[in-house]
Amino acid sequence: MIICENLHKSYPMGHGKKHVLKGLDFQIRKGDHVGFLGRNGAGKTTLIKLIGGVEMPTSGTVRREMSVSWPLGFGGGFQGSLTGYDNARFIARIYGQDYDMIRGFVEDFTELGRQLRMPVKTYSSGMKARLAFALSIAIEFDCYLIDEVILVGDHNFHEKCRYELFEKRGDRALILASHSADTIREFCNRAMVLSDGKGVMYGDLDEALTIYNAL
Repeated sequence: MIICENLHKSYPMGHGKKHVLKGLDFQIRKGDHVGFLGRNGAGKTTLIKLIGGVEMPTSGTVRREMSVSWPLGFGGGFQGSLTGYDNARFIARIYGQDYDMIRGFVEDFTELGRQLRMPVKTYSSGMKARLAFALSIAIEFDCYLIDEVILVGDHNFHEKCRYELFEKRGDRALILASHSADTIREFCNRAMVLSDGKGVMYGDLDEALTIYNAL
């Protein structure tokens, strides 16, 4: 499981602090597909970063008893001066994977061609998202963290993303931050509604979406 206990996150703001998350408690079980719902600024992205270890909580704990991906759609893990291939080599080394296998998958999946030989800082946001997605699913995780911004590019690329993540890896745990009711209904079995720093988990998606729409 992933167990979050009394999770707080605040950031310095002027002479005070902005409290984004105020004492969240929840668990993600194996195979869970959980949607995070909330208005802009509610803390969805912050919470995903805490679960992925990209940021640390101000207080409270995140205990991971399954392997967790970095947040798909979060480009902060790239070294901009390195090429797409170099970033793939770096990821392969970190996770002890075969570079040639990862390189072949990235070439096929991203369809970026010669751009993979260019520094990532020269990429458009869509190209970075393609590379981030490909590198994330080139490594097998028990739980994938997903931001809706990964759904970039044309229809064919959307379908490739959906197949790789939601069908081929449908037995994995997924945490999906989204504004779309249709996306949550299609891919999730539970949903957490974030508002005013608090989060409430709902097993009934209709109830969660009703609460969310009323915010």
